[in-house]
Amino acid sequence: MKTYAIATIPGDGIGKEVVPAGQEVLEALARSSNQLHFTFENFEWGGDYYRAHGAMMPADGLDDLRNKDAILFGSAGDPHIPDHVTLWGLRLKICQGFDQYANVRPTRILPGIDAPLKRCGPDDLNWVIVRENSEGEYSGVGGRVHQGHPIEAATDVSIMTRAGVERIMRFAFRLAQSRPRKLLTVITKSNAQRHAMVMWDEIAVEISTEFPDVSWDKELVDAATARMVNHPATLDTIVATNLHADILSDLAAALAGSLGIAPTGNIDPERRYPSMFEPIHGSAFDIMGKGLANPVGTFWSVVMLLEHLGEGEAAARVMHAVEQVTANPALHTGDLGGTATTAQVTQAVCDLLTA
Repeated sequence: MKTYAIATIPGDGIGKEVVPAGQEVLEALARSSNQLHFTFENFEWGGDYYRAHGAMMPADGLDDLRNKDAILFGSAGDPHIPDHVTLWGLRLKICQGFDQYANVRPTRILPGIDAPLKRCGPDDLNWVIVRENSEGEYSGVGGRVHQGHPIEAATDVSIMTRAGVERIMRFAFRLAQSRPRKLLTVITKSNAQRHAMVMWDEIAVEISTEFPDVSWDKELVDAATARMVNHPATLDTIVATNLHADILSDLAAALAGSLGIAPTGNIDPERRYPSMFEPIHGSAFDIMGKGLANPVGTFWSVVMLLEHLGEGEAAARVMHAVEQVTANPALHTGDLGGTATTAQVTQAVCDLLTA
């Protein structure tokens, strides 16, 4: 029997509801198998921890996570704490501290979900977005001077390194190579950003020579938004900078039906540190504690977690259970136009796994 140590970090808002739901699914999976066992350690970091300690997580918190096989994360965001404090103090501290430089966001239309693209079949929207997750527009380089005065100035500097761009491009080409269509679209804005984005383009050309079996093209980020809506079937694997992919992946989730169903993995491809998996929907304080949160994004993140651990058969079982649940309109939460609760959707997935 294989045993995996999982860190759970619910964080803020509905993260406190969907992460326990994700743990329930993993526990149900383990009960139905004599091959897998999971141990969980929960970390109550986030806004409440900040109010008590003045920080979103302990200064040495990474040491508590370092020996885990994976991390299941909820969300970071609290209406009473500035967003840059919650993000940099928790989620980005983990992502950057463990050099999880590849953020992977699969998107497709799940069975039974009424997606906005009425002319689009399930096979026409089956994407995976690779987001550079360690530098670029979210490098944290910049500052403010003369605050409160008419001459106040603020800068945020986008930093791209050859090493950082090469490794995310190589990761994206390799991922595209592993998918049936072997198709990659590189998102850029080099017409306006004439230094870093031009280097981004040049490195894409260089790395492409290592993958002659991958077909690829380049698209400006603004044109990419229209292409995602008007010609979704022309896309498969997409690679973009930290900011561009952050925006495009939310559009992708909305086109597939809801932010509530969308997963993501913050991956250290070299496996030096644990990778972290999370839904992309955020803390959603407006529905917190009401049982309205859609846990499907968390369950799909659990699928990615299992795939990363090499448990492909278990991952497929969970994904099949999720698809059976989404195919039933009676088990749709409010974001999908239904009335089901978080607990009802969770129980339905668990029941299918243990049947």
